[in-house]
Amino acid sequence: MIETINSVKESDWWRGAVIYQVYPRSFFDSNGDGVGDLPGIISKLDYLSDLGIDAIWISPFFQSPMDDFGYDVSNYRQVDPIFGTLADFDVLVESAKKRRIRVLIDQVVSHTSNRHPWFIESASSRDNSKADWYVWADPRADGTPPNNWMAAFEGSAWKYSPQRRQYYLHNFLESQPDLNFHNPEVVDQVLSDMRFWLERGVQGFRLDTANFYYHDRLLRDNPANPNVQVTPDIANPASLYSWQIHQYDKSQPENLGFLKKVRTLLNEFGETFSVGEIGADQALPLMAQYTQGNDHLHSAYTFDLLSPEFSAERIVKIVRDTEAAIGSGWPCWAMSNHDVMRVATRWGRDREPTLLKSLIALLFSLRGTVCVYQGEELGLTEVDIPVDQIKDPYGLRNLPVFKGRDGCRTPMPWDFESVHAGFTPAIPWLPVDPLHASRSVGSQINDEQSMLRVFQRLVKWRKQNLALQWGSISIEQLGREVVFIRREHEGCELQMLFNLGEQAETVELSPDHSMLLPSHAAWFNDQTPVPSWRSIY
Repeated sequence: MIETINSVKESDWWRGAVIYQVYPRSFFDSNGDGVGDLPGIISKLDYLSDLGIDAIWISPFFQSPMDDFGYDVSNYRQVDPIFGTLADFDVLVESAKKRRIRVLIDQVVSHTSNRHPWFIESASSRDNSKADWYVWADPRADGTPPNNWMAAFEGSAWKYSPQRRQYYLHNFLESQPDLNFHNPEVVDQVLSDMRFWLERGVQGFRLDTANFYYHDRLLRDNPANPNVQVTPDIANPASLYSWQIHQYDKSQPENLGFLKKVRTLLNEFGETFSVGEIGADQALPLMAQYTQGNDHLHSAYTFDLLSPEFSAERIVKIVRDTEAAIGSGWPCWAMSNHDVMRVATRWGRDREPTLLKSLIALLFSLRGTVCVYQGEELGLTEVDIPVDQIKDPYGLRNLPVFKGRDGCRTPMPWDFESVHAGFTPAIPWLPVDPLHASRSVGSQINDEQSMLRVFQRLVKWRKQNLALQWGSISIEQLGREVVFIRREHEGCELQMLFNLGEQAETVELSPDHSMLLPSHAAWFNDQTPVPSWRSIY
């Protein structure tokens, strides 16, 4: 069985893989400046290897003024000095390879920093060599922006430039101008920059805002959203963004052609992988379209499991809708990342990490590639950052309604007894929560019932079962909060029950149902009391 699994992974390793997201600012500080760095990641590769994960996805480490902490790139081919050097990155790739860990990196190419040399030149006049590299448009007759498009972070998506006497498009911060993908020179340059990293040994990309590359050439107004929720929510507080149907500012048909070019490039380098982030009003059709066949993205994910709504009914609906829509495509699943409240708080409401063990088991039971966010294996909760320590520009713009994303980006706790939980000897860029220190790696590594040790066993369980990596899936809700999942591949079948409620439930099962979680195995009769997550782990 193990030989079969290994041979499958070598030829198509990303199907069913477990990818670990590293947010480098907060992973480990190697030089004592309070900010995590690439040498810090290198020093923790043995820890990552012991988790059993297949790959790491490293959030942006490129040269940047850090207006959006690396998602505003000013040089796509340089490591920002905060994180180290190109030589450090080369060592990271080689060291990871020795441990059979693949390295994936963010590609933030829908926009750049306004301090990128391309934009500085583009903004200088209307007749320079980069004049058409960004999305520029004349004001309307009354001097107002060209249309009604809104930025995800702040008001209008247009910023006026007195130098050009035109507006430029920015779908996020005004310091993040959008590249003009209708210009073939821009596409060629972006692909060239991707090639640069592939030639350094990178084995794939996470494509930030993968449906934002192209805009409507006619700059038509977006229609109003008749289903808008006026009350603030965790994903888009104090924002007008959700008041529109984003029909023209993103998700354009030309986007598909660019993604095909990305896949063609990746195919030159063998066993590579691409996963697209899709934020859209109707994300599932795009997810299906972007991952069809062998000439598009390998995988994509939506924000459905990253939302605040939590119930067995909702999870079952999300998985069923995705399976119905995706066709020959391949989904990617995540319950946490650097942009949303940690799942232990969002769904677990900061209870002991017991529920999170069940959620990780459920996540690893889904068909698709899985992403876990650093600290998820420790059961880390969202941190309530004091207002005077908030760094996230999104939060600073939305106070006091919303503090931003800093609460999920705080430093990794490594050692309970060390200052700042072993992350840094200096003042960390964000504070370390005392609760996190008590859930440090050192506090859990020798406790067989800890979140960390259960996580390691669940990764091993997934990797040893072809049905979990490659198999078909059926899913249904039983009772109030019980999820039933069946996975099957070439005669290997697993049937699993997950009670997401706090109380045991009795559910109707056929005589051949069985539950095969590594921490709780039993045969069930047709009238089955299913333990709650409180008593399973």
